[in-house]
Amino acid sequence: MKMTMFNWTRKLVLSAMSVAAFASCTVQAAPDFDQIGKQFSLMLQNAHFSHAEFNDEMSQKFLLSYLKEVDPARIYFTKKDVDALMKKYGTEIDDYLLGNETSRLAQELYDAYSSRALKRISRARQLIDQNDMTFTGDEKIARSRKTVDWAKDEQELDALWRNLIADQLLSETLRRESIAKLAKEQGKPDPSLKEKSPKDKLHARYERLQRTVGEADMEDMASSLLGAVSHVYDPHTDYMSAREEEKFMAAMTTSMVGIGALLTAEDDGSTKIAGIVKGGPAEKSGELKLDDRIVAVDSTNSGEMTDILYMGIDKVVDLVRGKVGVPVRLKVEPADNPGHVKIVTIVRQKVEMKDEMASGKIIDLKGKDGKVTRLGILTLPAFYSDLKEGDVKCAADVKKILQRMSKENVEGLVVDLRNNGGGSLEEVRKMVGFFTGAGPVVQIKDFRGNVDCKTVSGKPIFTGPVVVLCNKLSASASEIFAAALADYGRAVIVGDTTSFGKGTVQVPLSVGDYLPYFASRERAGMLKVTVQKFYRIAGGSTQLKGVASDIVLPTASAAFEVGEGVLDYAMPYDEIPKAPHYTKSKDVDKMLPVLKARSESRVSKDKDMQYMKEDIARFRERTLKNSVSLNKAERVKENDELLARKKSIDTERKVRYADMAKDDEETMAIFRLNLEDVKKDGLQKASIEKDKNDFMIMSEDPTSDLDEAPDYPSGLDPELRESLNIVNDMIDLKKV
Repeated sequence: MKMTMFNWTRKLVLSAMSVAAFASCTVQAAPDFDQIGKQFSLMLQNAHFSHAEFNDEMSQKFLLSYLKEVDPARIYFTKKDVDALMKKYGTEIDDYLLGNETSRLAQELYDAYSSRALKRISRARQLIDQNDMTFTGDEKIARSRKTVDWAKDEQELDALWRNLIADQLLSETLRRESIAKLAKEQGKPDPSLKEKSPKDKLHARYERLQRTVGEADMEDMASSLLGAVSHVYDPHTDYMSAREEEKFMAAMTTSMVGIGALLTAEDDGSTKIAGIVKGGPAEKSGELKLDDRIVAVDSTNSGEMTDILYMGIDKVVDLVRGKVGVPVRLKVEPADNPGHVKIVTIVRQKVEMKDEMASGKIIDLKGKDGKVTRLGILTLPAFYSDLKEGDVKCAADVKKILQRMSKENVEGLVVDLRNNGGGSLEEVRKMVGFFTGAGPVVQIKDFRGNVDCKTVSGKPIFTGPVVVLCNKLSASASEIFAAALADYGRAVIVGDTTSFGKGTVQVPLSVGDYLPYFASRERAGMLKVTVQKFYRIAGGSTQLKGVASDIVLPTASAAFEVGEGVLDYAMPYDEIPKAPHYTKSKDVDKMLPVLKARSESRVSKDKDMQYMKEDIARFRERTLKNSVSLNKAERVKENDELLARKKSIDTERKVRYADMAKDDEETMAIFRLNLEDVKKDGLQKASIEKDKNDFMIMSEDPTSDLDEAPDYPSGLDPELRESLNIVNDMIDLKKV
């Protein structure tokens, strides 16, 4: 079906005026997903970079995207089911959405999914109780089902599920046997004895899944459908329900409103307190303890408890979170008094997630000649920004840390952006200027081809040598930062072969702002839509290709298939002319051959780096093979080989790490420079144990206590340590 396009700018202005003029007349009501679905569809076509219109071909993609959303492993539907759904809905989804029938479509599609899922869950529980699985045959199962097609019929699907349950039972049995073996070798109690049996554990897992599938409401159903439709435009365009919108807004800042506790789903169906934030409401109340189990929640303090046994953890978290100052009542089974329950009331407060904020370290490194070089580490988990209140900005936080580092005469800096998935474009624009001074930062192109060059003014804060440490999970704003510093010749990029490869810009649009005048805007959700692509100041895009490292290290993420290139419907790579008025320094290019040679020499002698290379090769081989045996003897043999290798490595590391720690004491002094430290007199000595637990008190894990792997010395992992070596080399070469 084709639709008539309209003037998007005019509609945006009229909608904004309408909301202001008729706000007092609007009656709050339940979400009208028929209206929401239609308006979402118009917004998506008009706002997205591609401006692609709905039609029959797109409709077929929408359905396939939905099926992948609800059945990613292809374990619920058969090929026959998919063909029937395609025949009924394949060319009609666009008509449903634009014809005010989103609710009907969402319900019908979810009914098709839930009936299949619940049938398979029921069958899975029957298979768990059967006693005819001997684990002695030559059956195998795919390790990943990403590229495996749907089963052709029910008979083939039955066989698949039999193997799935066999694998889950065997994996759980082997895990417990390995734990028991380690505990016996170390003369410690076997923690697995306190666990449910493998069969009971699987039953609990499927009971939780059954409840999650069965309790979906229209908001869940519509969100799955509209999200699947948006993903056909590109992987980062998404519809967010009101619940998901709240999580997105919280993720963009470094705080949340709740009780200040980490919740985890337990096998007995309860929700366990796995961590308590220091200074948060839960700790201040003193009534909640680690390992306590929550079994019911009164979210509004009305006196009516909601049973959360086997409820999905996301929904439990939604019930516990809420508005500042509003109490939440919890029915709790205390860890120190099993079988009893008590009611705990806690007033929700804003909780700072300090582990998500910028932080720093200063390291005094003594050379062989006795001379001390002062290096810095800036760790940034995200380019955060409070979109609502505007009082939390990562650029302002980073500025404080860099100013203190400059005051402390830090000569070289490592900026650690590993696992940083991005965030605010405005924050990264400011941050680039802290290292480059005035000039262009990033170029942005809209669907018409218009290019806007974002610039920054002012003088740099830090002028010394810089290493930017990235991996495959460094994306979006992280890539803008790394690319800009590379294009200016201000930094050496170190890490995985390339970063993630996300070169697109999304804006959040409230669907409620575009609904008809008198329509309910209650919980209408948000469309996060790609409207632009960004480009390096040198002209190339980071889309698909990412930012290539100047010096590649063997990293933990190197073996994984992660990045824009493995996502469906990723937008293409292209280039534009380079930005005017910027000059690239040649200093880094001149140093690079020597820096590479020195790093390669160190890496070749670094045992941990060599272990990582072996691990990468082994993981890639397993991924390529994509097969797991269901023969217990084979699996035991594989596990024994892995365990023997680990024990050998742990034994070698204990001796070597002890020597490294002793050497670090003689050659390093490490100081903490978190945000609360920047105004203190003097530098605060870093403490690995204290700093690690500075934000949250965590529940002990008896199973992890059986792992005898020694901690890496000084809290500097191999990649970070080598990055410090590289920046130290840069200082050395700069002086020559």
